[in-house]
Amino acid sequence: MLVLLLGAGGFGFWKYGLPWLRSRPPKPSGELQVHVLDVGPIEGDSILIISPAGKSVLIDAGDAGKGKVVLDALKRYKVERLDYFIATHPHPDHIGAADEVLNGIKVANVIDNGVDLSTPAPAAPAKSAKGKTVAPPPPPKKSKTKTVNNFFDEYRGALKQNGAQYEKAEPGKKYDLGGGAILTVLAPAEPFFTKDQMKTGGNDTNANSIVLRLDYGDFSMLFMGDAEAQTEERLLGKSDLDLKAKVIKIGHHGSKYATSENFVKRVQPEAAIISDGAWNRYGHPAQSVLDRLKAANAKVWRTDLQGEVTITTKGRGDSGKLFEIKSAKETKEDVWAGREGMKDDSARSGFIAYGDFGAPPKPKTEKPKKK
Repeated sequence: MLVLLLGAGGFGFWKYGLPWLRSRPPKPSGELQVHVLDVGPIEGDSILIISPAGKSVLIDAGDAGKGKVVLDALKRYKVERLDYFIATHPHPDHIGAADEVLNGIKVANVIDNGVDLSTPAPAAPAKSAKGKTVAPPPPPKKSKTKTVNNFFDEYRGALKQNGAQYEKAEPGKKYDLGGGAILTVLAPAEPFFTKDQMKTGGNDTNANSIVLRLDYGDFSMLFMGDAEAQTEERLLGKSDLDLKAKVIKIGHHGSKYATSENFVKRVQPEAAIISDGAWNRYGHPAQSVLDRLKAANAKVWRTDLQGEVTITTKGRGDSGKLFEIKSAKETKEDVWAGREGMKDDSARSGFIAYGDFGAPPKPKTEKPKKK
């Protein structure tokens, strides 16, 4: 009888208890760090996550020329090898310096959204009516201006040279960063957004950004990439998806085409980080976004005014504080004051996505009045 009872109990635990235990999030152990790097003064994103177990994740790498800034930060935080590099979407302000980073540090895994913008291979030589091979036209001269194709080619070339394992982001997939920290892919879901679906504003490449959720004990954070309002609506349509988070890295640098009121209400963030550049010409962050965050009682940090922003947490609020946020510098400017745009960051109004940020604005000087 005793043997039967023990056997039945063991079977019940194997059948129901073990799956339940496996489904429970691991207990937090140690400190989790999130560093929103300052890759300004032009626009850009680059975020470093260091788990309590020492695993490291780099989300984006800023624009071309910012590789040294990112690599210096990795060295400063004693990261000798990246476990994951995640390229949220193929725009140069996010992965323009990806080749510099991949050439400068060993990376185990690279994840992107699967959109391939590689330059097509040259066409095979054609044959004339007489059967003779006709030489293909000469390749176009290399332009000094970076196009979306050649910066993406450089990223893919560096990925191959680095030897990292590549995979496409899949919504719902979880990555165990150790120590109780879990990173989950929330977007993009297929079918991908097209230009036709962006008639109300925004950009389809941005809308197909990878969106991530980081959980560690009682702490949670969303990383929105350049997700637009259309991306947010798709996420809001999933009633079983947990979007409530303590901290959010705001999508699209604070663009007016993202961070919708309904999304902010669902997330209920206590803090919002905006990675933007003082020289951007698109009016980032938009006043409307800042107003929505203020109405939600979220505190705001901005890299254009405060430099690098660091979030640390032990996953529990034992000391009365669940997480702490520090910036590299103090600012006397108003973090709640938006910027005025010179261009509209929308596909329907000629949005130029590929490095069109321009030089810093020249200070206005008044001409002396003629007597």
